[in-house]
Amino acid sequence: MRGRALARAAPLMTPDKHPTKRFVRSRGLPCAALASVLAVSACGGSSESPGAPLTESPAGSSTEPSGTPGSSGSKPGSPGTPGDTKDPGKSTPPSDVDLRADTNRDGTIDFDDATDDDAEDAWDEKHGAVFLANIDDDQGKCTATGNDVDLPKCNDAADDIVNGDDDALDLARLKTRPFASAPDGTMGTITVSAPERVRLFRVKDGAFTVLASGDALTTADVRAGIELAIEGRDIVRDTKVWDGFVDVTFTVDRNGTKETDKVRMRVSPLMTYHHLLPTETTYVTALNIASSIATRNDLAAAATAAGVPAPKNVTSTQDQWTQDFFETAFMSMPGPGGEQHAMRVNIRSANEFQPNSSTNPLRSAGKLVFALRGKDNAAIQQYDPSRQGQNDTLNSFGNLETVPPYTNGGKSYPLGRILRGSIASYHPDQTFLTMMESQSVQTPIYIDTSWLLVGHVDETLSFVKAPNARGWVVLANDPTLAKTMLQQQVQAGHGNEPMFVGKSWDGRTSAQVTISEVLADTEVMQASAEAATEVAGQLAILKSEIGLTEDEIIRIPYLHMPYSQGSIAYQPGMVNGLYISPTHFVAPDPHGPVIGGQDIFKAAMETKLAPLGITVHWAEDWDLYHANMGEVHCGTNATRQIPEAKWWESGR
Repeated sequence: MRGRALARAAPLMTPDKHPTKRFVRSRGLPCAALASVLAVSACGGSSESPGAPLTESPAGSSTEPSGTPGSSGSKPGSPGTPGDTKDPGKSTPPSDVDLRADTNRDGTIDFDDATDDDAEDAWDEKHGAVFLANIDDDQGKCTATGNDVDLPKCNDAADDIVNGDDDALDLARLKTRPFASAPDGTMGTITVSAPERVRLFRVKDGAFTVLASGDALTTADVRAGIELAIEGRDIVRDTKVWDGFVDVTFTVDRNGTKETDKVRMRVSPLMTYHHLLPTETTYVTALNIASSIATRNDLAAAATAAGVPAPKNVTSTQDQWTQDFFETAFMSMPGPGGEQHAMRVNIRSANEFQPNSSTNPLRSAGKLVFALRGKDNAAIQQYDPSRQGQNDTLNSFGNLETVPPYTNGGKSYPLGRILRGSIASYHPDQTFLTMMESQSVQTPIYIDTSWLLVGHVDETLSFVKAPNARGWVVLANDPTLAKTMLQQQVQAGHGNEPMFVGKSWDGRTSAQVTISEVLADTEVMQASAEAATEVAGQLAILKSEIGLTEDEIIRIPYLHMPYSQGSIAYQPGMVNGLYISPTHFVAPDPHGPVIGGQDIFKAAMETKLAPLGITVHWAEDWDLYHANMGEVHCGTNATRQIPEAKWWESGR
């Protein structure tokens, strides 16, 4: 095998003193495999450090079980054990004791609308009120600097006040029906089943005051009716601790005669964006070196062609693996007119780069999520400090993608499903996995990435829109196709045509090689054959889970090579790109052989995507990304539009 002996190092790559090695962008590889190289990074792997331990929630409260969880014990999407369930669709005379929330999810509370009362103490795809974990920073009071323990503690739910009009919009409302004929001496109470998970405010004359669970309401309160607002103090982190449900109960005591009404509510899950959603903001780490400038210039040109803003430069870190150190997500609840009121959420990776530090164990580049925190923008982190940074590569977000929406076998996933790579011998942060699985709406699919050195799903698979019944296709790495294309060129008399012209593996060792030399490289051919088998296994899982067919797979040619104890892309991995708009895809320049004035690998991908109405743009990423075992997708990130599909309609 020729050349490539660099290893993917943490943040910025610099040439190694040993010409037979190259820096590796560490994705948390086993120490033994990298002892002679370096500590690794990500999408490479990871590069720096931060996150709040399992024992800290954004509000600073414990996420460990504390006695009986504050839920009814039902699982997400189940109705639990209603106490006063009304029969949906059947009209019943209004009760004097009537607590209502937005059970019908139209963004309003209406005492004249029976659908706001029907099955209000159940929760399913048709009934059930929703509230948000109010963990953004609407007035910009939180600092973007600090340590990993303290940074997550600051948000709007961390205090007992409503932080302005924008904060008030993040609170879900409840109301009690005025009971004008309540006799003298009538008293009332509002209780919540999980007081440590939520905060109730009483709303009166535009002012918000905390109402503790069990606080008394006067006769005047019962007669006039009251308005309440509720906020979640945190997202669901572990359904065994809290399943996200809260029962709010209104009790009226008329001189010893008690009557109650109960409303069941659920906190919004945390959801990730699938690739079919248009981008709103893209990100790329900006380094003051030629290789970074070249990539960013190509990204900007592609953005201009796509009619979207150029990627925002991330300047707070030297970690070029922008995909890996944070993930973009959102939460939502019904808003006025039935529209969604959404809160963006940026999730910090659980990469531990300084595991022995008690205050800053996490990848420091991930602190970007706190710099992005603000109005309707939240930041979270989750990690287990006892893990001590072991097997860290799977914690990078190049290993967390989202399969687009689909229906298969009677099961519908309108927001898609999380896709993650799994390695049996690796132990990624289990508390983070538990957190993502606990969201319930985008149930993860796990595929085998144990054969890949870096171990990320974005190395071999991507998704784009398509004019077919499903609405999308999978872009899948096909090493066999790449080999066949090269063999065809040899047969056509082009075996001496060069690939990787002008490129090097480490700034000194030339990467240039002829077609015939590549085909004669037994290590590359063997690794490519093995990769073809492994990708087929990944696709088999998608076929089983999704109902994917061969017609819904677009095979993109590039070879693999062995490195250390795994496989990496020999040519720039073209599926590992940025889907910047529905009709524009930015792929790494493959630097393939030019035959008849055309790079045959560029032509192959362009030809395959053209019928889908997608233009491929080529970004130069060799020096900063490819030579360090990553590509365009690994070096970029994107916040996308909130999907039209409403998560609560899934019933999960």
